[in-house]
Amino acid sequence: MPQSSPSIRREAEEIPASGPPDNPCRGTNPPEGRAPVFWKLITNLPVTTHADAVHKLDWYALRWKIETFFRTLKTGCRIEELRLATADRLANCIALCCVVAWRVSWLTMLSREAPKASPDAVFTNTERSLLERATPEHKRNMLRDLNFYIRAVARLGGYLERTSDAPPGTTVVWRGLSRLADLAEGVRIAEAPPPETYG
Repeated sequence: MPQSSPSIRREAEEIPASGPPDNPCRGTNPPEGRAPVFWKLITNLPVTTHADAVHKLDWYALRWKIETFFRTLKTGCRIEELRLATADRLANCIALCCVVAWRVSWLTMLSREAPKASPDAVFTNTERSLLERATPEHKRNMLRDLNFYIRAVARLGGYLERTSDAPPGTTVVWRGLSRLADLAEGVRIAEAPPPETYG
């Protein structure tokens, strides 16, 4: 529900505070030709006021981001395929994978929620330079905002960027970041001074 959660929250805020606590939620801006969805969120947490109901809806709206994070852990990091011998090694690997999955999920969501943000806090100078060179000629005159670089990452991961395509998802961002890391490492090796001794 990444597209509908903000509108659901707005709709909940419009429910009169004096109304019964089981007032349904209604999705806004449904697709053309479709009626809005009415639904109730059932919880075992206390909901006694209108503010309580909106608060629980805010929590539920985060569910999609949590699902995306765990899907990245499973499909990108392949965390379920780990075959480490000790619990400590497994815990350390899972902790590292969580950081990677968080970054992939964060970049994917950030590109949708703040596409005009500065990329400086997200990508290094080397990464930005590589992404600019990898961008097709006819797209290089676009504004160099966060959206520009995230889409460049996604193209490295196989994103076709057709007019009808949805914004880049975690799968293409994951693949693109993996390729970008290899390219950045290649640049680092190429620019490193030759060793003084060999063998």
